[in-house]
Amino acid sequence: MEASQATTTENPNPNPNPNPGRNLNSISSSSPVWPTIDGSLGLSEEESLSYARRFYNFGFLLLPLLWAVNCFYFWPVLRHSRSFPRIHYYVLRSAVGFIVFTALLSSWALTFAIGGERLFGPVWDQLVMYNLAEKVGLTSWS
Repeated sequence: MEASQATTTENPNPNPNPNPGRNLNSISSSSPVWPTIDGSLGLSEEESLSYARRFYNFGFLLLPLLWAVNCFYFWPVLRHSRSFPRIHYYVLRSAVGFIVFTALLSSWALTFAIGGERLFGPVWDQLVMYNLAEKVGLTSWS
């Protein structure tokens, strides 16, 4: 009975927080410890630099979705600009590349969707693909 009382009296008020003086707001405003969104389960800083560089370079091979993946996966680096400056270089440029690509693709799609035949005139029939079956002759069932 005395042994069980000794263990309970050693630490009567256990605190799981090792820094009781710091609140959660000061922890979230500090720079991140890990460069990826999955924290300690993610990559080290050197591996992160390699992946960020690969995502950035492969985005130029007409795969701009990799720029978006780069921004998402390395969000802590993008959010805190002073942490991990070598990785931040590639992630920031991926963000700019994805924004430029999205703006160009959206303007191109909206030009065709809103303008259509009124904007392009008689050339419109040669630009669109929805009448391809009629041009090839696949619509007649005879």
